[in-house]
Amino acid sequence: MGIINVTPDSFSGDGIHKNVEEVVSFARALVEAGADCIDIGGESSRPNAEAITEEVELERVLPAVKAICDAVKVPVSIDTRRSSVAKEAIDLGAEIINDIYGLQGDSDMAALCARSGAAVVLMHNQRNYESSTVQKSLDAGWAESLKLAKKAEIKKNRIILDPGFGFGWLPEENLEILSSFHKFQSYQLPLLLGPSRKSTLGIVLGDLPTEERLEGTVAASVLAVAGGADIVRVHDVVEVSRALKVADSVVRGS
Repeated sequence: MGIINVTPDSFSGDGIHKNVEEVVSFARALVEAGADCIDIGGESSRPNAEAITEEVELERVLPAVKAICDAVKVPVSIDTRRSSVAKEAIDLGAEIINDIYGLQGDSDMAALCARSGAAVVLMHNQRNYESSTVQKSLDAGWAESLKLAKKAEIKKNRIILDPGFGFGWLPEENLEILSSFHKFQSYQLPLLLGPSRKSTLGIVLGDLPTEERLEGTVAASVLAVAGGADIVRVHDVVEVSRALKVADSVVRGS
């Protein structure tokens, strides 16, 4: 899953703002580099990021979603916490809703996912939970999200789980997510990890800045796939895609 941030304040410094031609060119480059889907976000989810209005988010993402859906043949994902934004994006051709609150932030999100037939990424956001063990926190968060999905009659084959690497976890907890990723296969649902350029990787590498965390991102992605991850959400598609071809050859024989 290749990341496109149409924001001026992306934590990774990769935001493309108000330039649809550049966005489309970037999307095509990601697909050529090996991206199997494109994830578009218009609101920064980094800690302490300034919240934006629905109108601003729509203004940012809708031109990009429409242009990219018209330009590439891979599925497009909308990274949003708002059902209203998700609906508009789905209407323009997006096929996946990537919700960092796992249906728990917007009371209309579950019903929208069910009506639209879109696939949905249910991320566990530890920022909303009191500290516990990693597994207990994930079990509690995913249980609530899956309860909402079931109530809304979202089909199970449209659900993807994400442990929310970097979202409220301590660095050692993020590393535990990677080391215990194989345990998440017990849910029997597709698994996604978004480790790209996260601060935990920078800490492990000796407090390296965001732009120098490529090797850490590659290592985390390979470990996740070895543990059973089906999707990794990354900025550096060329390098990660190459590494995962080797990992897949070993782990899955493909």
